[in-house]
Amino acid sequence: MDLNDIIDLKTYPLSDPKFRQSCKATFDRTGVLSMPGFVTPSAIATIRTEGDANQDNVYAKTEQHTVYLSALDPAYPSDHPRNRLVESSKGCITDDLIPQSSALRALYNSDVFRDFLCDVLGEDALYEYADPLSSINLHFARTGQELGWHFDNSSFAITLMVQAPEKGGQFEYVKNVRDADAGDMNFDAVGDILDGNTPVTELIAEAGTLVFFRGRNSMHRVAPNEGERTRMLAVLAYNAEPGVSLSEEARKTFYGRVK
Repeated sequence: MDLNDIIDLKTYPLSDPKFRQSCKATFDRTGVLSMPGFVTPSAIATIRTEGDANQDNVYAKTEQHTVYLSALDPAYPSDHPRNRLVESSKGCITDDLIPQSSALRALYNSDVFRDFLCDVLGEDALYEYADPLSSINLHFARTGQELGWHFDNSSFAITLMVQAPEKGGQFEYVKNVRDADAGDMNFDAVGDILDGNTPVTELIAEAGTLVFFRGRNSMHRVAPNEGERTRMLAVLAYNAEPGVSLSEEARKTFYGRVK
């Protein structure tokens, strides 16, 4: 599939060094880069159709977890920000269920796209996951479903909105809440966010919007979907080293299977 049929290369000239530099500067400064209309309407329509056709294979799960995505710490009480539980409920189809002919797969595998990502992210190279499930995921959030407040374990995330909800389902975040590398978890700030006492930044993405986000130190969530239309979001996951697999425990948790 020709990249011109997938990406609006007139608006987003991925091979232009000045454009790459501008994107990197924005991402480095703000920790977020939103690119509306990055994927063409025709390509988005085919990806959405593929998602609809695969809905019987969606693995749906509701779980409670801490903001830190780690087990409860007995050193703190249950109502402490370290141990307070939030809820996430969503469905997912995995990489092995994405058609080989999909525009989503062509985008993910494109050398031009991957080189662009490397420049913006400051990585020497990016590699797909070695396991068959984790590289491309398509997430579904139906009415009432949400992604609770959390920090990411990875240093960056790349997402593509395939179908926006009618109402709700917005991405919300607070920048630079903690410093994970320094071991500063900033429990007070986390508690204020959970209590609704901190202003949040909203990112409302329409279909075709590509988003880069640094979520390791910025707390974020996807608000509940308040409409009838399912929110459909593609997650494009890469590694800085080859041969990396998501652990079997994580695959069982996220996908309900390991292969």
